[in-house]
Amino acid sequence: MPRSRPPASTRLTRALRDGAPVRATPLDLFERASRRWQQGERVDVGALAAELGIGRATAFRWVGSRDALLGEILWAECDTAMRRAATAHAEQAPGPARVAAVCAKAVRSIVRSVPLRRFLRDDAEHALRLLTSKQGPVQARAIERVRTLLEAEARSGALSLPIEVGTLAYLVVRLCESFIYADAISDRRVDANDAAIAVELLLSGRVAASPATAKMARGRSAATAPRR
Repeated sequence: MPRSRPPASTRLTRALRDGAPVRATPLDLFERASRRWQQGERVDVGALAAELGIGRATAFRWVGSRDALLGEILWAECDTAMRRAATAHAEQAPGPARVAAVCAKAVRSIVRSVPLRRFLRDDAEHALRLLTSKQGPVQARAIERVRTLLEAEARSGALSLPIEVGTLAYLVVRLCESFIYADAISDRRVDANDAAIAVELLLSGRVAASPATAKMARGRSAATAPRR
């Protein structure tokens, strides 16, 4: 008997055999870009498009621009720090001290970020433009996050808002930025732990006399007292 020929391979046959092709998504591009940034590599949208097997035009349509992509990566870093800080102090008594503690913890986390410090060191002007101006998403989203926190504290009755909440949120964020980026902005070294004191002063006009605060005050008084 003549041997029968195998059926012709069709696209459907191959799809059923091999499974549906995995198509790249904007999140795939973001994750690869984020890994590159974390490792200190240049984030190149064209190179990422080639890795994912998509067109360069498609990649830019997804992200908008290289700066927009970097802005999303930077916000993801700050967003994680802010969420973790809020969770860490969720059980603390509400009021200015809790807001200050959340902000200070986020500041310390961001300051310790190795890729962020590297970015600030290598290209401070570019980094600050993305982090602290309306050209990037970081500051606007941070202000909105702090605004939500302040509004929740005010609704609980634990925080009074002497000025409009959006303005107050803006001031809190700018104050925190002065601790995070002090060395890049003014070439000064500041103690990130002091961010809690500064934010609480802004929100309440006073700071609770904690043992640590009292000890620092005594030390400063002794250092400035005239010698006999």
